[in-house]
Amino acid sequence: MALQTLDLWSLVLERSQIDPYDLAEAILNQAADDTLDYRTRMLIHDSVDALGNYWGPAKLNSWLSACPVREKIDAICKEDFDKVGFPSLKRRVMDKTKPENIRRFFEHLGKNLHGPVRLYVAGSIALILPGYLSRSTEDIDVIDEVPEVIRNNHALVESLQNSYNLHLAHVQSHYFPSGWQDRAHSLAPFGKLEVFLLDVYDVVLSKLFSSRLKDMEDMRVLVPQLEKETLFDRLKNHAQGFLEAPQLLQIAQDNWKILYGEELPQ
Repeated sequence: MALQTLDLWSLVLERSQIDPYDLAEAILNQAADDTLDYRTRMLIHDSVDALGNYWGPAKLNSWLSACPVREKIDAICKEDFDKVGFPSLKRRVMDKTKPENIRRFFEHLGKNLHGPVRLYVAGSIALILPGYLSRSTEDIDVIDEVPEVIRNNHALVESLQNSYNLHLAHVQSHYFPSGWQDRAHSLAPFGKLEVFLLDVYDVVLSKLFSSRLKDMEDMRVLVPQLEKETLFDRLKNHAQGFLEAPQLLQIAQDNWKILYGEELPQ
């Protein structure tokens, strides 16, 4: 599932991490508008400033020189604004983990295995690959444990981490709704390696019972792309064990109220 065409306001309001190239594209899209109000011009101004802070002046100027709306952007950047802008932008700009980089990691790993290996992958990687999420991560979360044949090959593991800035981690299966294996999605084989991605609804439900701010940030991006009825049906039929634990139930109720503005259905 692909993300929607980049819009500057949506990018800034909905993502906790913003890829510099996504930001650059969104600035161009926004600057092409013939009717820019004061607040939007301020957003363009602060976005270009954040981009320059991340890229440095040489790369920023190179990008600007190729912009079809450079004169317009330059004029906005010279404006004086008398209101508080978007100070968090500078710390939120970072390179996202690209799906093609993850696939290359799996290809490299699969070609160095001598026998068949199967991985079930959860976490943000299971959301980035199909396009539900766009952010930075270094962890490939494997369900239960990284197979011994991989984790004992220290040279290969180190080489992969150095080449792709990704490393294999693990997460326990009891954090996910029952029957998650039956709903996992298979990717094309990578040599001797089989990779299955957990279903997006199962990953989101694992986050629904989490009190981590990072998981809430992901859910805010994910829930508009999902069907609420399907999510609740999966919750009701496959997460009863979580709902029966008072502390986890309270977390889910609080998160549901934040996400949907209503009480968690009974």
